[in-house]
Amino acid sequence: MLDREGYRPNVGIILTNQDNKVFWGKRLREQSWQFPQGGIKPGESPETAMYRELLEEVGLLPHHVQILGRTRDWLRYDVPGNWVRREWRGAYRGQKQIWFLLRLTGRESDVHLHATSHPEFDDWRWHEYWAPIDEVIEFKRRVYQGALTELSRFLIGLESFGEYYGRMWDEKKRRQAEQQQ
Repeated sequence: MLDREGYRPNVGIILTNQDNKVFWGKRLREQSWQFPQGGIKPGESPETAMYRELLEEVGLLPHHVQILGRTRDWLRYDVPGNWVRREWRGAYRGQKQIWFLLRLTGRESDVHLHATSHPEFDDWRWHEYWAPIDEVIEFKRRVYQGALTELSRFLIGLESFGEYYGRMWDEKKRRQAEQQQ
């Protein structure tokens, strides 16, 4: 299902733990990592799609999480032409997403990457909140930054984007200095 502009409706999920770390999933049989995400089926609300995707990709049920917030509007990204399925070329531009920020209220052992017969991820880890911006595939980067920035207001005690990058810069300089000694 595409909208008039060629975007497929989709949800993105930023799942956090009590330390404001985010769930970072490794795509099945690939070396790329991303947040859980998936399409919204016809007649499905974004929230219903989010819970379905959460179960399919992470194995969590609604009682395992608390919704902290969601983006106000759709965030869009274009998919490079060489990534588009042949049958969709010409009509498909990319994804438009509503992003949800969730807090894990269950246990880490509640995560089951093989909850369905078609898993999306084969590994996962907790990751610093802002780190995915630099690590996700290039064409999703702007949307990740937009979602993380908009939803960061729902987290208490989270360092700002600028503070995070300042800390990363300082750590990089410290490591370089240690290597030169």
